[in-house]
Amino acid sequence: MNSSQPSSHNQSKLVDESRSYALTTRISKIASWGKRNSLWPMPYGTACCGIEIMSVMGPRYDLARFGAEVVRFSPRQADLLIVAGTITEKMAPIILRIYQQMLEPKFVIAMGACASSGGFYRAYHVLQGVDKIIPVDVYVPGCPPTPEAVLDGLMVVQKMIKDDTKRPWKDHWEPGVWK
Repeated sequence: MNSSQPSSHNQSKLVDESRSYALTTRISKIASWGKRNSLWPMPYGTACCGIEIMSVMGPRYDLARFGAEVVRFSPRQADLLIVAGTITEKMAPIILRIYQQMLEPKFVIAMGACASSGGFYRAYHVLQGVDKIIPVDVYVPGCPPTPEAVLDGLMVVQKMIKDDTKRPWKDHWEPGVWK
């Protein structure tokens, strides 16, 4: 008999011991685990931040490691909107429509100084932050932000899902009020 293989007595003992273990959890915890590890991002990239978001999704930084692998360019199939770059007044209704077409629960990351606050563009045609038209969950600073900062922003969204963070800014948001 090979000494590396357990005897039938040891196998039956192991089976009996394994029957005494139980895993307990709540359904909400399992659901949040599934939600946070299967985010489907929709990038809305303009200017330099659009290029940076491409590098985050590329092989070097690999957004797929965090469960956000399936990039969708249809709002009805996405649950994470990544607004990256300068947003003009003409783009505002389009971003609003994209956000409204996304299914719940949905999350928004404002990536870069321009998407967060208008950046250095203090002009009539540039929206001074995408939060003027849609509720933003996470702001990623930088001009443009580093890929590591974007990954950190994604992990903050995942933590919000895990902790079931209440989002009062989303509940009291009025669609399209930005002027």
